[in-house]
Amino acid sequence: MIETRSRGRAVLVARYLALTIASLASIGPLVYMVLVSLKRNAFVLRGPADLFEGEFTLDNYAQVWQEGDIAVGFANSVVVAVVTTFLTLLLASMMAYALARFEFPGRRIVLGLILVELMVPAIMLLIPQFLLARDLHLLDSRLGLVLFYVGGNLAFITFLLLGFFRGIPAELEDAMRVDGAGAWRRYVSLILPVSRPALATAAIFAFLGSWDEYVWALTIINDPAQRTLPVGIALLSGTHMTDWGLTFAASVIALVPVLIVFLVFQRQFVNGIISGALKS
Repeated sequence: MIETRSRGRAVLVARYLALTIASLASIGPLVYMVLVSLKRNAFVLRGPADLFEGEFTLDNYAQVWQEGDIAVGFANSVVVAVVTTFLTLLLASMMAYALARFEFPGRRIVLGLILVELMVPAIMLLIPQFLLARDLHLLDSRLGLVLFYVGGNLAFITFLLLGFFRGIPAELEDAMRVDGAGAWRRYVSLILPVSRPALATAAIFAFLGSWDEYVWALTIINDPAQRTLPVGIALLSGTHMTDWGLTFAASVIALVPVLIVFLVFQRQFVNGIISGALKS
């Protein structure tokens, strides 16, 4: 009995040790990025150990915000990401509700098209999307970014919400239907409130999908006033090839909204993962 307990404790300690090492390996680059962003370039080039010498300063943040067009890119990215997230959740939730609760001609075809879209690499659609954006006069505009980001995220978010909506008991809707509630009222008053964990999870994916996107923004945006933050950081790196303090300061600025989104939706996100695991 004692030997069994000792073995169990040894296994538990080994698990915690492995998790600790994995956590340090994951958070190490983030800590290094923050330290570099708070140091002058002279200390950065000496080596990692020298990052703890000398004083920490916010000069890199002030400089990159003033002269690197990061402020404009940050504002553009916020607008694009927020609008994209809202429209994606609205359209995907309505599509998922219709596919989960109604039988209509072509339903299986729509489901098949969603699955096909998920299997097609996004890079293969770059040229057709560019030609379409050119014909619709959407180049050099945030509207062109939003519309194609929504289109790119729609299939995945719809598929994500579809599984959750199917798990909602139909009896709840039957009770509302007896009271005379139509489909739109059931969707707004029942499906959306009950699906807050799934919606929070979908919101995180939709936000990250548009906030971090670089290739499409680089392809259709040439106007500096319309550039998003990832493009601005890439151009900054090209301008300051050896000034890693500025580059990492801009990267930390780009990380702040992501952390805020995760903190706001953290509880709902965890609940969504747990409920999805239980249903599976």
